[in-house]
Amino acid sequence: MPVVEFRGAEEWVPAFAGTTVKSIVHLFRLGLLALFLFAAPLSAWADGLSEAIAGLGGDSFAAKEKAVIALAKSGEPRAALILQALAGDRLRKAPDGRVVIIDTGRGSAKLTDAATGQPVADLAPEGLDRIIVNNRLRGAIEAALGTLTLFSPDREARLGAAQDALRHHSADTVALLEKSLAAEQDSEIRAAMQRSLAASQLFAGSKEERLAAIRTLGSATDPQVKNLLDEFRYTANIDPDLYKAAGDALAAIDSRLRWIGIGANLFQGISLGSVLLLAAIGLAITFGVMGVINMAHGEMIMTGAYVAFVVQQLFRAFLPPDLLDAYLLVAVPVAFLFAGLLGVLLERCLIRFLYGRPLETLLATWGVSLILQQAVRSMFGSPNKEVANPSWMTGGFDVVGGFMVTWNRLYIIVFCFVVLGALALILNRTRFGLHMRAVTQNRDMAAAMGIPTARVDALTFGLGSGIAGMAGVALSQIGNVSPNLGTLYIVDSFMVVVFGGVGNLMGTLVGALSLGIVNKLLEPYAGAILGKIAVLVAIILFIQRRPRGLFALKGRAADAEA
Repeated sequence: MPVVEFRGAEEWVPAFAGTTVKSIVHLFRLGLLALFLFAAPLSAWADGLSEAIAGLGGDSFAAKEKAVIALAKSGEPRAALILQALAGDRLRKAPDGRVVIIDTGRGSAKLTDAATGQPVADLAPEGLDRIIVNNRLRGAIEAALGTLTLFSPDREARLGAAQDALRHHSADTVALLEKSLAAEQDSEIRAAMQRSLAASQLFAGSKEERLAAIRTLGSATDPQVKNLLDEFRYTANIDPDLYKAAGDALAAIDSRLRWIGIGANLFQGISLGSVLLLAAIGLAITFGVMGVINMAHGEMIMTGAYVAFVVQQLFRAFLPPDLLDAYLLVAVPVAFLFAGLLGVLLERCLIRFLYGRPLETLLATWGVSLILQQAVRSMFGSPNKEVANPSWMTGGFDVVGGFMVTWNRLYIIVFCFVVLGALALILNRTRFGLHMRAVTQNRDMAAAMGIPTARVDALTFGLGSGIAGMAGVALSQIGNVSPNLGTLYIVDSFMVVVFGGVGNLMGTLVGALSLGIVNKLLEPYAGAILGKIAVLVAIILFIQRRPRGLFALKGRAADAEA
């Protein structure tokens, strides 16, 4: 490197400037010296990047993969744009060897030099050759893009890159992961980076590094980590200490995953139980008070779901988009009123003439259910209708690895208990609730005391139907809405009512949650169908011993029936 001498610089400095100007001259000298010292490395780095970009236009896929890895190691922000263009089939090779990015928009093609980022005007798109990628190269591109985003200012991008590095672990990413880990402050991203770093060291580090990696991975709850350790355990010529450590880590992960699975099944069981409870509360009221086997109860649930769909469509058509999330708050009371009025109409027009004849009420309400289904098909069609979740019910949160709690299920559980609490207050703290309980225990005595039993019957049927309508709104948030929606829950609703005790809210609650949890705990071992059959057989055997259910009604009439 040539030696640069600075002579006579002080002669240019006026006498009155003194020490300050001399300091500036010294800084100028140091700047020139630094330029000479770093010019060669910077030039070499730029040449290396240009060489990697040129390698993308190589004839073999191996050369292209080597170039992709080199771009990932460079850390250059422009490298991500180049790799994205390669993955999106927007990278071309010119006859003179240049690699360019082609962007088509508004009917014209824009060419950009991949190495310099400058527009290219002396090339025609028709004379360029496509740079082809295969599946292996796509995997390398995906891993490289993940590596390049480890330093992204966007938190979600860094988290995704850290998780992606676990799937594409290699010795080449160790240095970048260590560098990004040293700069990362977010605890969740740090944990993901540590797992990815451990996965990379597991296959490429020293024995001590591998043992440390096994300990790090052994504390995880990710099934992907379990598969990684299992793969490592059966590699050829593995050290006995490493084999034992990997086996212990796998046993610990299996134990944690087992408990996590039980917790997830319990949550799913409570979720299913809350849905069954919402569907069965109204049936428990009407069946307990009136002795009516209402086969149209499922269609009350179905009408509530369609009310949610109609309210959503009205919000989309007539209100600003930012108010769409409020449609569910309107749909719940509207569904209660609509289904409740439909229930009162059904009781006044048909059921009141069939009291004391349970088989005839069963047949009559079954016919009503078919009429309601066909009416809905005529108005809305047979295909399923989609009811979107509001933004505040979308997504969920990860309690622990593999155990995801979704917001819609959680809100339905809370809503279920709110409805149950409101209904308990109505039954125990209002005049209408007092009349309803009196009619439930002894209809003739209640009529002799001046209670209008006919009005109580109509309002009770309306209350039960209204609650079924709200259940339909809740069900619209976890599945599609169809004319057959009610038939999916009517049998389970009767099972809950009979098992818990006719007309008893506590029995309905215990019965619904018990059936939901038992179903979900049996499914992993027996399957969904066999699990339902086992539960049904168990309920039949239980009813043989306790015909009045878990919580039987008390009173003179109930004792007389017993």
